[in-house]
Amino acid sequence: MVSTMRKSGFGCGNDFTLAGLLSPIMRLIGGRFQKIYFQVVESAGRHKRDILVARVDSARGSLEEAKEQFQTALEKFSALTHFDGGALEDVYRQLKIEFDYSTSKALAVRDRIDAVQDVAEALFREWEDELDQYTNRSLRAASRQKLKLTQQHYAQLMSAMRRAEGKIDPVLRVFRDQVLFLKHNLNAQAIASLESELTGMSHGVAGLIQAMERSIDHAEVFMRTLSGPKALPAGS
Repeated sequence: MVSTMRKSGFGCGNDFTLAGLLSPIMRLIGGRFQKIYFQVVESAGRHKRDILVARVDSARGSLEEAKEQFQTALEKFSALTHFDGGALEDVYRQLKIEFDYSTSKALAVRDRIDAVQDVAEALFREWEDELDQYTNRSLRAASRQKLKLTQQHYAQLMSAMRRAEGKIDPVLRVFRDQVLFLKHNLNAQAIASLESELTGMSHGVAGLIQAMERSIDHAEVFMRTLSGPKALPAGS
């Protein structure tokens, strides 16, 4: 069974919080909801594998959107280092908008990756359980081999996606610091701070984009591995 540890969120420091205490309860509720959801969807003729492909595609799209947003945000930060007069409040508002958009895209990436993990783990559990139902040893062995291969591809995909996700928070922290500093210091010193941080921000965004592009490539490969003949829904 392939399982990858999830991240609790962006910018979280202390796990001993109300959210941290409630998370096991939320996972239990979420797990039960997922089980009911899969039962309803599969009763309509849609297999977990189809759901997995759709969610991987959705995660890939979310990574594409986040990549574009972080590129745009960096361009805005870079342009504002050449500020030559005007209302600094407008500069702050522009950067705040880009930071908020970036945060929103980052949260979407995390949620979509979590959704991929939910259905993948459910699919693999079901697949493992159903191996025992075979009476033909050759067919059981072939199915087990296909399961292992699919799990290997999934592990590569999830590793790449979580790696990209892990690079988001450091970039957001730098963005957040600069936006806050500008908010509290609407003067030339704040603009100078942006300029001094630009190189580090550029490297961080470049590394993030590279990781996202690798994740997108892995997603496309994984979807192709699942594009073969479709299995019947469970219970058919």
